[in-house]
Amino acid sequence: MGRLVSVGNVIVDIVLRVDAVPEPGGDVIASASSITAGGGLNTMVAAARDGLPVVFAGQYGTGPFGDIVRAALEASGVEVVQPGLEDIDSGYCVALVDASTERTFVTSVGAEGRLTRADLERVVLRSDDTVFVSGYGLAHVVNGPAIADWLTTVPDGVRVVLDPSPLVDTLSPSVLGRVTARADVVSANGREARLMAPTATGLSQAVAEIATSARGSALVRDGAAGCWVAQPGRVPVLVPGFAVDAVDSNGAGDAHGGVLVAALSRGESLEDAVRRANAAAALAVTQHGPATAPTAEETDTFLAARV
Repeated sequence: MGRLVSVGNVIVDIVLRVDAVPEPGGDVIASASSITAGGGLNTMVAAARDGLPVVFAGQYGTGPFGDIVRAALEASGVEVVQPGLEDIDSGYCVALVDASTERTFVTSVGAEGRLTRADLERVVLRSDDTVFVSGYGLAHVVNGPAIADWLTTVPDGVRVVLDPSPLVDTLSPSVLGRVTARADVVSANGREARLMAPTATGLSQAVAEIATSARGSALVRDGAAGCWVAQPGRVPVLVPGFAVDAVDSNGAGDAHGGVLVAALSRGESLEDAVRRANAAAALAVTQHGPATAPTAEETDTFLAARV
């Protein structure tokens, strides 16, 4: 089995639960809060919980937030490539989760935004690895060009998965275009897909348009409805989702991405891998917190009850 090799960001999530996001100039009292490592860590944890070895090739810092990141990486059991930076702390994200479980983010960038091409040269890839790229990493003026350039050297047999992130419409077109062209799978949510294919009349058309820009296939996650799949030479199909009582959508996309890569790495077909990822995302939203991806056994049990 291969590995998930992440070139994304691990930052600190400061999560606040509120009834509603305040209007400009307003204020609300949070009903709960937490401070944990998050960002790209959530996808890596999801893959690891589904049985896939994970390598973290991103950058991280030194300081109070860097300490949280370093401890979380060690606890998660992932292999860490970079030695870290000593002159800057890791960044953080304030996440507001409202009563509808919708998330609103504000991010401050730190050491994770300083991933250079020289750093990426430390990565030693295997032929059955999957490189996971997030739009959050591509948004940085250092990381984006470095990752796009480095991907041109990645062997053809190595799978590349791109999650364009909510920042997709702010990314450099040249960086996003080069990464998308190398991506074997592009996995976006509905909002991101509409930004990437603004003339599409629906998600089935959007996923088809996105696939034409990629080297391989495209996915569009549509919440509980499921996930649209477009593969070369095939009509897009909707792989149904699973109805659950959601309490927190934070981390659902991360769970989906990590489990998707784990399933593909075991040789599952794209549609079967998407169905498993849909199940993992459904389980993730039934719990509070960003890193709530289920274990492989929990996903197996969930799917077995829904044959």
